[in-house]
Amino acid sequence: MKASELRERSTEDLVELEKILKKELFSSRMKNFTNQLEDTSVLRSKRRDIARIESVLREREIANEQSAAPAAPGGES
Repeated sequence: MKASELRERSTEDLVELEKILKKELFSSRMKNFTNQLEDTSVLRSKRRDIARIESVLREREIANEQSAAPAAPGGES
């Protein structure tokens, strides 16, 4: 998943996708612990996808805070 693809999705969709990926990561960790996971690179890719989603959500949160902040007093920008 690319960050540009994630930015096109809605916030609710990203939150839901993050929950799903966290569940899958947990499942993959358990499989790895019991030696049932064949491709361990899945762990790394899921962790990175979760981090990308969290980054996009944080970007949106900061943008919302800045747009909701009142203008500086005295007419300065």
